[in-house]
Amino acid sequence: MNSIDASQVCQSDIIGCVRRCVEQAHQENGRRQRPFVTVTYAQSLDGSIAHAEGETLKLSNDLSLRLTHQVRALHDGILVGINTVVRDNPQLNVRLVEGENPQPIIVDGSLRFPIDARLLKDPCVRPIICTSHDACTRKEQQLLNAGANIVRVTQTNAGLLDLHQVFAHLKQQGLRTIMVEGGATIITSLLTQGLADQYLVTISPRLVGGLRSIHPQVGGQQERLAHLHNLQYQWLGTDLILRGDVLPRVHKQSSEQSGVTANAEVASESATSATVARQNGSLQR
Repeated sequence: MNSIDASQVCQSDIIGCVRRCVEQAHQENGRRQRPFVTVTYAQSLDGSIAHAEGETLKLSNDLSLRLTHQVRALHDGILVGINTVVRDNPQLNVRLVEGENPQPIIVDGSLRFPIDARLLKDPCVRPIICTSHDACTRKEQQLLNAGANIVRVTQTNAGLLDLHQVFAHLKQQGLRTIMVEGGATIITSLLTQGLADQYLVTISPRLVGGLRSIHPQVGGQQERLAHLHNLQYQWLGTDLILRGDVLPRVHKQSSEQSGVTANAEVASESATSATVARQNGSLQR
């Protein structure tokens, strides 16, 4: 994110801002080519979201954890990568507040999803597992028998699942808003591919020296990273909650030709940001 003028950052009711963004996205659903995506996670002061060994790191306090469940209840779906499932065995549901459980979505290129995962047991909503065309068909059948839904999508040149296809399928399934809780590979992909609309991070007053939310190899390529505006903050106990709208990226060639022109999808997907004056990771499961 670029340097920020402190006068452009205001204190706000974060959950109210998130709610207005999501409601606006529902109204604009017919004009959008993919679901509205909120990227969320908790990090330490030094930017760590997990221990260096990949072990679970509890960062959110009780107040910010409650906020996480409020945000979950506002979204149609909740998406995480397979490493989060293997490491944390999460339920990805709403527990600390009243509200509907979102549809769990797992990005799992090689079907490593554990058959004994809590997401395959009551009372959890059975997950949609997005995987590659090369993934094991025997494992697929086991997961189908356990109640999971399997979606196969193509892979990018980097060997990762094509998130554009993932979100296109989710929109076809009627999921209009998606909350992404990590991990680092998913977060980095979203922020570099222009697939995120809203950014919500909890900062805990701790130093960890662990794994970062954004892969370091993109740190020197600022043009690939999304920038934020309409920044708001709120203190919840000792945790600082930050929220911002993700600015749509204007491709260099397009801006050189027209000065300010972006493509139609970007224009549509930025409508929420332009209409609502708004505001707020993997947050604890």
